[in-house]
Amino acid sequence: MFITCADSRIVTAAITGAEPGSLFEMRTAGNVIPPYSLHAPTSEMATIEFAVLQLGVSEIVVCGHSHCGAVGALNRGGIDHLPAMRGWLRPQPRDGVNDPALRAEGQQHVRAQLDVLLAYPFVAEKVAKGELRVHGWFYDIETGEVSACAEHAFLPL
Repeated sequence: MFITCADSRIVTAAITGAEPGSLFEMRTAGNVIPPYSLHAPTSEMATIEFAVLQLGVSEIVVCGHSHCGAVGALNRGGIDHLPAMRGWLRPQPRDGVNDPALRAEGQQHVRAQLDVLLAYPFVAEKVAKGELRVHGWFYDIETGEVSACAEHAFLPL
């Protein structure tokens, strides 16, 4: 399963080299994964549940990218006129943004989405059993480089 941003500059087949039909994809604004709650189910929760429990995917990649508008909105604000987007992104105060490409901020955002995903009970259970692996990737639109989330940094694949 490949979870990424709705941004059309993210071409999953080009990034992964996957053949058509070999990836189960989910795209959201800002590759946001909503918190797990059976009291307020979402399409995204249902899609992840279907992929993990019905299809039995063995790998999930959460892929963010540079120059992400959603990450920019999280870090710079300016979305007061977009109440649905503001609620979706769950903005949090951040320190000043130095990189106009939002690389560090985008990578931190991927880490945050991994934390949310790993809190899904069925994901945590499958990971604990060794039946599912979860990865964080970051795609740099300017260079085409893909890096993977390691313990303390994102390292080129």
